[in-house]
Amino acid sequence: MLSNSTPIIIVGCGDIGTRLAQRWLALAHPVYALTRSGDRAEQLQSQGISVLRGDLDVPQTLTALAERIVPGSVVYYLAPPSPGQAGDPRVEKLLAVIAGQTPGQVIYMGTSGVYGDTGGNWVDEESPLRPQTARARRRLAAEQALRRASELGGWPLTLLRVGGIYGPDRLPLARLKKGLPVLREAECGYTNRIHVEDLLRICIACAEHVGEGARVFNVSDNAPGNMTQYFLAVAEALGLPQPPQLPMTEAREQLSAAMLSYLTESRRMDSRKVQRALGLALQYPDLAAGLAGLGSRE
Repeated sequence: MLSNSTPIIIVGCGDIGTRLAQRWLALAHPVYALTRSGDRAEQLQSQGISVLRGDLDVPQTLTALAERIVPGSVVYYLAPPSPGQAGDPRVEKLLAVIAGQTPGQVIYMGTSGVYGDTGGNWVDEESPLRPQTARARRRLAAEQALRRASELGGWPLTLLRVGGIYGPDRLPLARLKKGLPVLREAECGYTNRIHVEDLLRICIACAEHVGEGARVFNVSDNAPGNMTQYFLAVAEALGLPQPPQLPMTEAREQLSAAMLSYLTESRRMDSRKVQRALGLALQYPDLAAGLAGLGSRE
């Protein structure tokens, strides 16, 4: 277990970062979040989160962050890469701040997209990395930069390759209420997801069970499905109309580019390693368990 004096630093404190911060505050840890927005700073402070003002795109503003990365501190990196750039310059800025410091651990929340399309085959942490979208290629570049820095600096690193995140306040309600179409289920490939509660538990357990060097964990539940199955199950759980299903020929014309990018890749993630390493059983091992009871809370 970590000492209660161990500082928790969250870089990229959006929805998941805020939920994570609240969990650590409940465990009586000091929590610091980097933000560049004055309005966002006020929101975080109102929840008891200490604010570090700074912008990853402006290195000279990161002095407060550098001062908080002390020996033993846990740094979560949840910030997205800059769109339209090769690699991930934001991660490079963080690593410049860490250089010469010895954090207790850096935990990076990345994406399962680094595996690319496997035609529905299973992937584990040793599977080849073949990212096919610019977004996933930036994520792989971030992983590689973090690995190099961890090796040179001698501090522990955990890379989390996360599937789609769902749970309370993270459901496609607006889309379902609008009746927007989905791809015909018979044409869907496999997708992977993780309930937000289990993701937070894994993030905390990673900090409490430090590895040596760099380690990689797939983060998903135990039951890969498909995107249309997900929309249909959410609609049923919340008593909403089932969305219309389109064949791929029509879906390419009507669905967004972002949605199509998810539909054109198919893989099944093996996430047993993280559960074994952390001694953690998922609270929501499949979609049915994750959606049970949500109708009364959404």
